[in-house]
Amino acid sequence: MSEEKKLYTVSVYTENNIGLLNRISAIFQRRHLNLDSINISTSEIENVSKWTIVLQLSEERVKKVIGQIEKQIEVIKAYYHTEEETIYQESCLFKIKSHLLFDERQIQNIIKESNARIVTVNKEFFVIEKSGRKEEIELLHRELSVFGIMQFTRSGRIAVTKDEMKISKMLEAFQH
Repeated sequence: MSEEKKLYTVSVYTENNIGLLNRISAIFQRRHLNLDSINISTSEIENVSKWTIVLQLSEERVKKVIGQIEKQIEVIKAYYHTEEETIYQESCLFKIKSHLLFDERQIQNIIKESNARIVTVNKEFFVIEKSGRKEEIELLHRELSVFGIMQFTRSGRIAVTKDEMKISKMLEAFQH
């Protein structure tokens, strides 16, 4: 019997070294795992990067992947979390023809109701920014698609855990 696949958010704390992205992505490639998203940023600790990786697989497989990631010399610690254990957001930008902002009153209502905001407006186009859950962004995309989207881009997930992360204590050593 195969184990149930779930969406997991994997948090990886690393030193910031050249070549690490290739080695970590190879771990997923060798196992034929497709990532939903990946985001790499600075963490709460100076000189330590935090990777947020979202993928769908069984808990048994995610544990094995974490084990492989932690074998990389620059990796300090890796964790996995379920949807219920994290607070997360994604961000996106929509580029739309400017005349629609004035000709189609509905667009202004869509922007307001979705809690999106207009970032810039010029003669040719305007840009809308929206942060939220994946479902909120997908809904806004569907609503705006009717009018025509010139460009669209979405970030990877960023997430924090609801519970305290023990990593903060562990990482204090890296600040000295």
